[in-house]
Amino acid sequence: MSEDPDLWNKPDEAQKFMQERNRLEAAIGSCNQMETELLDLHELAELSAEEGDDEVMQDLAVSLKKLADRARSLELEALLAGEADSNDTYLEIHAGAGGTESQDWANMLLRMYLRWAESHGYKTEVMETTAGEEAGIKSATISIKGENAFGWLKTESGVHRLVRISPYDSNARRHTSFSSVWVFPVVDDNIDIDVQEKDVRIDTYRASGAGGQHVNTTDSAVRITHIPTGIVVQCQSERSQHKNRASAWSMLRARLYERELAEREAKAQATESSKTEIGWGHQIRSYVLQPYQLVKDLRTQVESTSPGDVLDGKIDEFLAASLAASVGQDEDSSNS
Repeated sequence: MSEDPDLWNKPDEAQKFMQERNRLEAAIGSCNQMETELLDLHELAELSAEEGDDEVMQDLAVSLKKLADRARSLELEALLAGEADSNDTYLEIHAGAGGTESQDWANMLLRMYLRWAESHGYKTEVMETTAGEEAGIKSATISIKGENAFGWLKTESGVHRLVRISPYDSNARRHTSFSSVWVFPVVDDNIDIDVQEKDVRIDTYRASGAGGQHVNTTDSAVRITHIPTGIVVQCQSERSQHKNRASAWSMLRARLYERELAEREAKAQATESSKTEIGWGHQIRSYVLQPYQLVKDLRTQVESTSPGDVLDGKIDEFLAASLAASVGQDEDSSNS
């Protein structure tokens, strides 16, 4: 089909086709390579068993585990077949009620996702942050660029709960904090998202850094409010108001596209309605640091007793389980 001359009469379709073809070829190549490696390991294991070489057998066990991990990762990537799964993504974090406690928790989540992206070779950019009153952040928006960034993170949208002994409480009492995470795909110019000028309100303000001090002497930061949906986006990553305005428009189109996808896929939880309450409802994951240590996903029941590792960006196990669960739900709904 790639040699069909009619294909190239539609450059956009041809580009999408070739991207899909390249993705499939890469996946098939990876499968073939792993099959070869598995056969090699099997032969070495037989030889080592005959010779009674325990040291080599231990090395083979480690290699086999790594191969199994790669196979699981490839299997999950094969599930990333949604319309926008291959896109770059925006990730937005908002602190819940609770002042400094929740704002510090929001900052911890921001660090967790930045660490995760860095460990996977994704490029990140902080588009906007609003500093907390004493510590942490009230909100932040970051962009994560790389293959399947949205697909991997799309199930992270929801409320994240932290339980710990507060470092800000002189009586060392246990506190519960909430922050929300919202993930939406970056959209390219080929996707038509109709936004009427009359439906938006654009505000400009001075960008602020840590502690609330202004980092620019002009009103370079831009906030766009989409009046019909109540969606608000803001950007202050550039010193130029023009560049921040362009980025904010891109973020708004992405939010509206994510909303359209959610409606099209008949997902029951509407993004904006669930944003109205950052509290006990709509929780997806709980992070307990004291009196015991446990991170538990409330949708998949996946657990980790190493919250330090999780907060350092090691969240692949949670992402994989929620992704597999969401794909299963989509298949069930399509078959019903």
